[in-house]
Order: sequence, then structure tokens, then C-alpha cells
Amino acid sequence: MKILTTVKKVVDVELNMHVKNGAIVEEGLQYVMNAWDENAVEASIQLKEKNNAETTTVTIGGGEDVVKVIRRGFAMGIKNGIQIDDPALAGADAFVSARVLQKVYEKGNYDLVIAGKQAQDTDNGQTGIILAEYLGLPCVSNVIAIDVMDDKHIKVSRLGDFGTEIVEIELPAVVTVDVAINVPRLPQTRGIMTAKKMPIQVMNLAALGASHADVVGAGLKSNIIEFIAPEARKTGRKFEGDAAKVTAEVVGLLVNEAKVL
Repeated sequence: MKILTTVKKVVDVELNMHVKNGAIVEEGLQYVMNAWDENAVEASIQLKEKNNAETTTVTIGGGEDVVKVIRRGFAMGIKNGIQIDDPALAGADAFVSARVLQKVYEKGNYDLVIAGKQAQDTDNGQTGIILAEYLGLPCVSNVIAIDVMDDKHIKVSRLGDFGTEIVEIELPAVVTVDVAINVPRLPQTRGIMTAKKMPIQVMNLAALGASHADVVGAGLKSNIIEFIAPEARKTGRKFEGDAAKVTAEVVGLLVNEAKVL
């Protein structure tokens, strides 16, 4: 079984972020692998360990931060890494990203694509599903377990609206995973050191056999216009005194000021 796992570089949301003039202030930001993608990587590695699967990660973008994301996958246990680095992909939306991933898939003849359910920078949650549509493959989202039945079939569990749903899928297929599927392993020192030496296959659109028109078409279908910082939380109020008077005052504020009652 050949598994392609999609990973994305995102801003570390554990750190404080600031917005100025409708844009995120880049100074002081750090980038990490998207949290849902870490779960996808872990799921791929577990399938490798249990079923001798061949594992490959792919990410779109350039720069050292993207390289670090790929090498983290290596350190966890992924064996192959592909970086799609092309200036034409700057600002790529979910549709463009899915089209690029389609080209990667078609060159690699994979059996299964595993993607994170969403990315923690946009929370869009569409790329994996759009990819499946472009490829004409079955897709299951919100997956919390993957079991291999045989060379041509897997069984997955997903979080549905009314409980856990179990679906049997014929390969090739695409699945997007939820964080509940596993707890990603922490890379060990040996794995980190080995990952530094592992080769990364860097490709542009031409190497994929694609052009700007092939993946972007008439233009982006979505675009971020501006970022708006949320309103700061107002300072709380402290009430002291007779319980009955305090209760009446609080209820009055909830009705007339907060308008929640």
C-alpha cells in the first residue's frame, strides 16, 4: 500500500498574534505542522508499522519553515517527502492546492490519501474533499479510525451527526482525519538526527507536468481580504453587599445592558 499524506505549514497558534492594517504582523511568528496533519502523519505511520505501507508526505510552499515541517514528518517515521515550491502558487486557495495535490497523486500512483480534516490557520476543511472530487475517488471525512481489510479495501470509523459511523471503502480513496484518531508521537533524538539527512524531493509545476493555467485556471475562487482582531474582553465587575440587592442588580444588568435575559 502506498500512502500520500498532505501536510501544511501554519502559524503556531499557541503564541500571541497581532493584526495591523488588516494583516498579521509577521515579526516574531513561528510556524509548525498543522495539528490535524500531525494526526494524519501518525495514522500513516501506524499503517506503515502494521501493514508495511510505503509513506510519503507532500506540502506546498517554499522556505525553511516548510522544510522543517517535512523533516518533522521524517523524524516521526515518514520515509519520503515532497515539497512543491513554485512562485505561481503564492496565495493558493483550497481549490488550487487540491489541483496541485491531484498532480502529485497522479505521478505517484498512490492507494490512499490521508489529510488532516482542516488547517488551524483557516479552518476551511475543504482541500481533501475537493481533491477527492478532482480525482473521482471515494472520500470519508472526520475519520477517527482506519483498519486495513485487504489490499483493496479499508474500513474507517467517522464522527457522524448521531454517533460513530463505520464505512467500508474500496481503494484508492481519500480520507480526512479528526484529532480524535490518535495522539501523535513525539520524535525521538535518533529520529530527529536521521531526519536532517533524509532527501526531500523538491518540485515545481513544470516538474509535475502542469502549468499555472492548469492549477489556477481563471483565478482563485477565494481570497483573504483582511484580518480583523477580535474585540478585547471587557473587564469584569465585582458585586458586594446584601445578597438580595446584589441579585436584583445583576439581573437588571443582564436584562437591560447585556440583554441576555
